Amino acid sequence: MDLQLTKPSLDLFDSWAAAIAEFGDDHIDGSGLPDDFVPDRASCADFVEKAELYGRRGVVLPDDKVPCDYHWITDGGEVVGFIAFRRELNDFLRRVGGHIGYSVRPSRRREGIVTEALRMQLDLARADGYERVMITCDDDNPGSYRTIERAGGELQDRLEAPENGHPLIRRYWVTL
Repeated sequence: MDLQLTKPSLDLFDSWAAAIAEFGDDHIDGSGLPDDFVPDRASCADFVEKAELYGRRGVVLPDDKVPCDYHWITDGGEVVGFIAFRRELNDFLRRVGGHIGYSVRPSRRREGIVTEALRMQLDLARADGYERVMITCDDDNPGSYRTIERAGGELQDRLEAPENGHPLIRRYWVTL
């Protein structure tokens, strides 16, 4: 594998659209996309622009948004997943979202992609001066919580989170 955290780019449109299509109607954590998203070239261009804006240091965003570094997880130029690093926590993120969200396209799961992408993202956060970050996942997703625990995540609590569409989530802190 040749995994990289790649800035969103129209150059990867075809691979990005194929990755999005694999998720069907499922929410794509870490993608920065709404659930009713249509993966056409115009919407990809809009997202690339959004990713650049949200990643810009010192940018002023709407009250309910936070600065965020969006990356596409690529393997040899193929988009295999998504990871987002939210540089601040608002009330919602402090409760259910955390600093980092991620997902891997269904055909590429169970290959260690998220483990490696998360390691790279944590290295970037450490280099940016973060001392610890919060990561959350659904309580019924053992693959995700094991990945977080392998990355050094310490369980803070398990929390009912109906506003997130899930009955129970786990909140972890990773010390960097």
